[in-house]
Amino acid sequence: MPLSPSSPYPSFAGLRIVVMGGSSGIGEAAARAFAAAGADVVITGRSKARLDAAAERIGHPVTAVEADATSAGSIAACFEAVGRLDHPVLALSSGAVGLGPFAELAEADLRTAFDGKLFAHFAVLRAALPRLREDGSVTFVTAASARAALPGSSGLAAVNGALEAAVPPLAAELAPLRINAVSPGVVDTAWWSGMPDADRAAFFAGVAAALPVGRVGTPEDVAQAIAYLAGNGFTTGTVLDCAGGATLATGR
Repeated sequence: MPLSPSSPYPSFAGLRIVVMGGSSGIGEAAARAFAAAGADVVITGRSKARLDAAAERIGHPVTAVEADATSAGSIAACFEAVGRLDHPVLALSSGAVGLGPFAELAEADLRTAFDGKLFAHFAVLRAALPRLREDGSVTFVTAASARAALPGSSGLAAVNGALEAAVPPLAAELAPLRINAVSPGVVDTAWWSGMPDADRAAFFAGVAAALPVGRVGTPEDVAQAIAYLAGNGFTTGTVLDCAGGATLATGR
């Protein structure tokens, strides 16, 4: 796929990209990257107001479609409105639900986390299949917690680990459709907004000091990885780390 002359990403001119969970953070950055590369971009989310605000920030023409990925009826209506698909990106999440010490982890929260991510990704993929280009791609957004040993993250590790484990068999079963995932580490997004500003800054500083790259991630870092997976027709069944070296055994 050729590079776009006005963008660091491959050209996606004329292709339909749907970013599920595109109203903020990584999803919004991915939508911006694809739109800058000429794609026909649709962003979805549960709040029309947030989608409209994201569309304004993106700065390129995008279409906003309200959709709840935990509702079968809402997903069906969304894809009916979207039509054909080339490269959907599934950046779905129930937020920080399921984060916390294992002894205090409520079963209801863990089930909510699975519903909002694993089951939502599966339901959206199943609904998208009839509209997907045969040799297109699907990119999941998971998290490096799946393969890290961070105290207090067992719930999130279980959810993301389950989704990442499904990538290779899905790629084999659904070929020539390509199935991949980007697995971000700590990225400076609103996902962390539940922490007081000072605590968040201190946490980010501590993470940056421990990472080989010396900083936390940005949504644009992850968007570049998503664009790579969508644009590289020889990559499938891959979980691509975009975590600044968080899962490396560096001794740091």
